[in-house]
Amino acid sequence: MSTYVSQAVLLVDGYNIIGLWPRLREKRDRDELETARRELIEVLVNYSAVQDFEARLVFDAHYRDTPGVKEIITKNLSVHYTDFGQTADTYIEKSCASLRYDLRVKGKGRMIVATSDRAQQLTVVGYGAEWMSAEQLAADVESTARRSERRHKSRKQNSSRFLSSSLDPESQQRLAKLRMGLH
Repeated sequence: MSTYVSQAVLLVDGYNIIGLWPRLREKRDRDELETARRELIEVLVNYSAVQDFEARLVFDAHYRDTPGVKEIITKNLSVHYTDFGQTADTYIEKSCASLRYDLRVKGKGRMIVATSDRAQQLTVVGYGAEWMSAEQLAADVESTARRSERRHKSRKQNSSRFLSSSLDPESQQRLAKLRMGLH
């Protein structure tokens, strides 16, 4: 049995992205932080599936005395809330350090970190990760969604309303004969 390996591990600094994406920042300020978090999760569910990334969305504990929690959202996305006193930056740095071995030695693919924190960028690049700014991630999410939507529309337009159109010609003939009462 072979284990599935995605083409890249994407580590996302959640609060950094929320603070820099205008739509999410507006939701955070108008509604509440939880609404912005949920929307970011929803966006990353689709993005990680289409891109075939193992995405890890990281939120720091925000001075709350709670243990770290990991929520599996889909096979491509998990959400990580750090331990009390641990920032998303330190969590991402530790993840980069441990993933570095797996990615280099076992040849598992790429490691990408999405954050606009300049100090974080320099640190993760030192671990061999690729860096993506919040703006780059937003643009990539948008273009990926447009491509996916175009593919879905073209598939939908090409298929007829009837199930029989998806059958091969021989099966279509047999179905027509059955409808006419011929065997």
